Amino acid sequence: MEDVDREKKAGPSPLLPDLRKSKSTRLTIVLAAVTFATALFFLVITTPQSLRDRLTPWLGLEPSGQGWSVPSGSDGDEYLLGVGKADITGPCVEINLMGYADPNQIGTGLRQRLYSRAFIVADPSTPSDRFIYLVLDTQSGDTAVRYGILSGLQDLGLEYADYGHHNLAVTGTHSHSGPAAWLNYLLPQITSKGFDKQSYQAIVDGALLSIKRAHESLAPGYLSVGTTKVFGANINRSLFAYLANPEEERARYNISSEDDGSVEKDLTLLKFQRSSDGKNIGVLTWFPTHGTSVLGNNTLISGDNKGVAAYLFEKSVANDENAAEDFVAGFSQANVGDTSPNVLGAWCEDGTGQMCSFENSTCSDGRSQKCHARGPFFRANDEGTSSCFEIGKRQFEPAKKLYDEMSQDYTPIRGKWVKSFHTFHNMSNFEFELPNGTEVSTCPAALGYSFAAGTSDGPGAFDFTQHNGGPNTTSPLWQVVSGILKEPNEEQVACHGAKPILLDVGEVSTPYEWTPNVVDVQAFRVGQLIFIVSPGEATTMAGRRWKNAVAMEAQAQFSSEENADTPVVVLGGPANSYTHYITTEEEYR
Repeated sequence: MEDVDREKKAGPSPLLPDLRKSKSTRLTIVLAAVTFATALFFLVITTPQSLRDRLTPWLGLEPSGQGWSVPSGSDGDEYLLGVGKADITGPCVEINLMGYADPNQIGTGLRQRLYSRAFIVADPSTPSDRFIYLVLDTQSGDTAVRYGILSGLQDLGLEYADYGHHNLAVTGTHSHSGPAAWLNYLLPQITSKGFDKQSYQAIVDGALLSIKRAHESLAPGYLSVGTTKVFGANINRSLFAYLANPEEERARYNISSEDDGSVEKDLTLLKFQRSSDGKNIGVLTWFPTHGTSVLGNNTLISGDNKGVAAYLFEKSVANDENAAEDFVAGFSQANVGDTSPNVLGAWCEDGTGQMCSFENSTCSDGRSQKCHARGPFFRANDEGTSSCFEIGKRQFEPAKKLYDEMSQDYTPIRGKWVKSFHTFHNMSNFEFELPNGTEVSTCPAALGYSFAAGTSDGPGAFDFTQHNGGPNTTSPLWQVVSGILKEPNEEQVACHGAKPILLDVGEVSTPYEWTPNVVDVQAFRVGQLIFIVSPGEATTMAGRRWKNAVAMEAQAQFSSEENADTPVVVLGGPANSYTHYITTEEEYR
């Protein structure tokens, strides 16, 4: 309760989190690598026995080890399903845009309205066993927004009493073209020049309305899942870091020249079908590509490429006799951390015609400011608008094709278990044991020099560079700013290891907390489908390891069950409290 109370104090005053992760050997605790992901995984799934005992109901197991049974037949089990959609657009002018952290990017109008899309799954035999998965056209989920939604649900009365911290996931599509100034912590409020109640309230009220509509539409139905490949919609924008992962591991995902494994090409689609008339009421998809098709010089509000994909899908079924009238299509993010929709790569806009350096995305002057990624229609010179539509279309088309094919060929979701798990965990000093027996600990959050360098999708200011950034290669101005905040002590420096600390934000609470040290750990399960709700942007390989670890544990738990289906694991985020990037240990170094 202490951690929860600490988080509540922040309230609807905004702030962007930071990067927190753990370490992996010795006492060096690297606060931004897969150690964070690994810590979450082992916290939720494997250790210690007392925690495992708490989780057995969530996993669908009795303390004796007996589990759920799957009915015979090829069709799935029946659940209570509901979908809903509502507007969250908010102010469009004279407000900073959220994502590129550029205080000069001020909204001048609206290109596309923003929405909250709500998906509810409940157990018909135990209706209190349910969860809500929200997909917001925002940069991320957020602590203040989540608390605002939970407070609003309480105000709706006893009918909504089954919804709470444990079963509400607030995810963002990671669009970088929506209004800012709604986040809980101080860091993002710096570039947005404060907190804007109108911007915040539009998101909370719209999210609540989408949940209300989903709740009111709850009816018996079936779930089915399928996967397909999506080509031409993402590349790895941090290939230098990705290649630091073991060659043998990378080779497992190198299928072809078109799918070399450097990014995930799989799109997973969950279809919601009503029992009464067989009509489809919605789809929820997961596919990783950054919401940065629309560039940093844009000043019009939009949902970026995932907003386009959702719009195209919903429009495509408007006259479909197999689709319900209020069909909702959610395009959720996945392990998005190192992906980019700017598929032509990063180029130097300095007249040289050269690509940016492979190692740290700089140009001939050694700086990153002229390094910009190019979308498929970068020559349109329209702030990325044409490329945004194209990348959205490249997600929509295979998703729609898969949706149509799933009328005949699909994997039914089976198993009478609808479970949710959520806890707040203080990652500033979390001690735990790795599988090899090593005792390790995390430390307060901190941001490194590469944070200020930005990415090729949106380079940072001054002369920060990726990879080898540090005090000796960085603007004296930022060294002064860093020192004004708080000089990290030796223990903090050692804990973060390979990452030189620029902003020791996790140890600063003046005038209030700059970033979250208390992190949401959350997972959902329906039948054989498990949702990892990630608080940060997991990289391609970090997401794979995380999903594989959960799938292996689930498989081990379910293996003794007759007719048990193979676990299907999806990862969605960034959700709840935004915690920046989650990388592998090799990428972190």
